[in-house]
Amino acid sequence: MAIMTLGRIQLWLLGACLLLSGLWLTLGGVWLAALGGSVLYAPLGLAAVAASVLLLRRNVWGASLFFIMVLMLALWGLSSVGLRFWLLLPYLGWAAVLAAWLAMPWMWRQVAGSRSDAPRFHGTLRWTGAIVPALVMVVSGLADPEPAGGGKIAALASQEAGDGTQWPVVGRNAAGTRYAPVAQITPANVHELKPVWTYRTGDLPPPGSKSRSAQMFEATPIKVGDVLYLCTPRNIVIALDADTGQELWRHDPQVDAGHVPMLICRGVTYYENPDAGASQCVRRILVATVDARLLALDARTGERCPSFGQGGEISLLEGLGPVKPGHYYVTSPPTIIAGNAVVGGFVLDNMTTDAASGVVRAFDAVTGEQRWAWDPGAPLDAAQRAVAEFSRGSPNAWSLFSADEQLGLVYIPTGNAAPDHFGGLRNADLERHSASVVALDGGSGQLRWSFQTVHRDLWDYDVASQPVLVDLPMGGQTVPALLQPTKHGEIFLLDRRTGEPLVPVREIPVPAGTMAGEHYSATQPASSDALSFTPRSFVETDMWGISALDQLWCRIQFRRLRYEGKFTPPSTQPTLVFPGNNGIMNWGSVSVDERRSVMLVNSSYMPLIVTLVPRADAPQGEDIVLDGRAAISPMLGTPYAVRTERPFVSPLGVPCNAPPWGLLSAVDLKSRTLLWQRPLGTTRDHAPLGVAVPGVFNQGGSVVTAGGVVFIAATLDDYLRAFDVETGKELWKGRLPAGGQATPMTYVSAKTGKQFVVIASGGHQFMQTPISDHVVAYGLPD
Repeated sequence: MAIMTLGRIQLWLLGACLLLSGLWLTLGGVWLAALGGSVLYAPLGLAAVAASVLLLRRNVWGASLFFIMVLMLALWGLSSVGLRFWLLLPYLGWAAVLAAWLAMPWMWRQVAGSRSDAPRFHGTLRWTGAIVPALVMVVSGLADPEPAGGGKIAALASQEAGDGTQWPVVGRNAAGTRYAPVAQITPANVHELKPVWTYRTGDLPPPGSKSRSAQMFEATPIKVGDVLYLCTPRNIVIALDADTGQELWRHDPQVDAGHVPMLICRGVTYYENPDAGASQCVRRILVATVDARLLALDARTGERCPSFGQGGEISLLEGLGPVKPGHYYVTSPPTIIAGNAVVGGFVLDNMTTDAASGVVRAFDAVTGEQRWAWDPGAPLDAAQRAVAEFSRGSPNAWSLFSADEQLGLVYIPTGNAAPDHFGGLRNADLERHSASVVALDGGSGQLRWSFQTVHRDLWDYDVASQPVLVDLPMGGQTVPALLQPTKHGEIFLLDRRTGEPLVPVREIPVPAGTMAGEHYSATQPASSDALSFTPRSFVETDMWGISALDQLWCRIQFRRLRYEGKFTPPSTQPTLVFPGNNGIMNWGSVSVDERRSVMLVNSSYMPLIVTLVPRADAPQGEDIVLDGRAAISPMLGTPYAVRTERPFVSPLGVPCNAPPWGLLSAVDLKSRTLLWQRPLGTTRDHAPLGVAVPGVFNQGGSVVTAGGVVFIAATLDDYLRAFDVETGKELWKGRLPAGGQATPMTYVSAKTGKQFVVIASGGHQFMQTPISDHVVAYGLPD
């Protein structure tokens, strides 16, 4: 009797669950069909309602109708996405669980009775409806998860020159390749890696802090001699013994971060004074701060260099005109060329047309004296301009720069003119170098060439990735090339001497907008297929969820949004922007195996929703206003504010676009073919019950070694991973104490010969990974 009562209660629970689901599927299905979407949800919902009513009446036909519905779902899912487990989940996962539950003996007796007087086909449907969906999910889950791709890596070149004991700049070299000529750690032994030492910086948000400043520990340490130098989110510069992690010195510049929305420092710069007679700060560390200063510190002691500027620092606000606190700050280290420290700055997005200039300046690395300034919004491209003439609202340059000392050029990735999502007030001067990569003479600042990656950027597709310089065999000769990854997924391969494309760049037609006073480009540049990581445009069947219920919600919202591909212009109608402004590739850029001419690309795929809000309907004031999961930025000086909702998720917080949301890929640069591609990271640390959906959003970069190992963290789960550069196979992963949204580095100790892999593990508030202050070094057992 107790079992019977328990079974009856479970039957009522299942019936009620099916009834509520069926009502939503019916009503939502009608809504979706009215929007021009799939017509299958409404009949599915009606079947679920009918089955639930019959089940609640303990009618065996209710069970059979439900099993038939589940089998139809299996056919629908297989015809739509094939045997792909995570894509089948919303079609079949929830239904397979309910079907298995209903087929249990104590449940079946509630509807079919204890006697075998029910027609035989009811029993057949019972087992078919319970086993087939489960079998489909199991088979799809066992599908080969290994990376896919074509082509083979060419035979190894001869061992390159280079000192594997050093990592002197953030990208390992001025070219930014993030390639280490070290081979102690290999695919055969990387699984033995263990933490060797851990250091904690102490730079954490104060307990109970209600600060609106988001903290991100994105630094890559540099190594010069036997010392590591790094910076914390609040620009505390720290020197560590590279073998033990012991602190040697620290310098706290006491930054004024009260109005800074993002506390970030991606690294520091080392410079050695070539003047043999210098007596002070012969070796120095330069760091740019979030309160817009540039400091020079003695690399031996951490003390200020008194001959640099005033008391060891200069203000980067000088000459910018009026700047509201927190609207201009620096997150990336200076780049050294011709004895100059070249630095840009980040201008807060979407605040006003009267924003600070995006000027790029060069300062003497010894004295701090300004040597030149390049204003990307100036009417004429002049190297030397009076500070009062810096254009307001011009494209800024906030990411890492690269340099070619032999050519004497520094390469600058630029953002767009202010604000991001309405450009009707921008003139031709402000647009000329927007969303571009430009080459400047390192000694004079004269513009040598410029290549634009987005015309009339209205999507915040600023060039966030460091340009990467490589020498490639092409046409029987070695060509000095530049790889420029972009937020919108294209990687442009250019001759770094001239800026001319080395592979064809097509101008593709894009949708026109309708906003009064706006100006639109009819075309946008696209690279060759192997260098493009832009996904195809969304269609309704790309919408996802953990069940048919939230998948239906996502399909309805997709149909309601304005969307015509990745260059759909913003409007007063909610517009789906994919990729969103975090981009497919961001500041982590790409790494290049110089030995094999293989490029490693980590990419993300997360859309957002952008809506222009007429000024009369926008919140009053000059600050960003939070609105649930969205933020409304004022865009003062334009007719609109902008509402940005990120990411595009269901009410359950599940992304509406199907996984994978993050990939790691390898491209042979000689043949420009995809070698392999695989999901990167999992949802383990974010999904309920630790469900590990493969391929997640990532922020950070990779490192590749002569030993054939790729190291990368960057993902939403707290791991540092190692992959085989030849095959893409995941070889090892080490659990980090917090989020690893940074780029690792690696070196061999000059003292012990031991190879270390070091990463900042401090988390990322925007990505909701755990915040901490750890620096972790891994190595093989002695």
